Amino acid sequence: MLEAFYPRCCDLLEMTWLDHLVVHTGDFDGQDVPESLHPDLPNRAGELLVRRQLVEKSLRLMQQMHLVEVFETEDGISFAASEDAPSYLDLLQAPYSLALKQRAKWIVDRFAGMQTVEIRAMIEGRIGRWTAEFRAEELPTELLK
Repeated sequence: MLEAFYPRCCDLLEMTWLDHLVVHTGDFDGQDVPESLHPDLPNRAGELLVRRQLVEKSLRLMQQMHLVEVFETEDGISFAASEDAPSYLDLLQAPYSLALKQRAKWIVDRFAGMQTVEIRAMIEGRIGRWTAEFRAEELPTELLK
């Protein structure tokens, strides 16, 4: 998602939303919506609570591999794809990886020019207000190293 959104930076909360949406594109209305990669299970909105920890660990790993850059801003910590990310992603050619890349591009096209508050409103309408409002805990300091 970060490479697709480049040069935009995303915080952990946005990354968790996007991580959910890239596999649940069917949550959107419209004719051009790609089919979800993961099944539409009941109560799956709670996935965000589980995904947050997985996204955080993934960002840490990608930072160690120099695929993600970490930025401290007035608004907190945000992430962006590094200049090495596109070369790495080009190597991923499995059908699932290609489907993820296609859906990431679709999401970026859908969210192009939207501010975080607008994305939040869309997510609240799709996933549910309580899930969109969960707050990420403060990031561990090792993410800043």
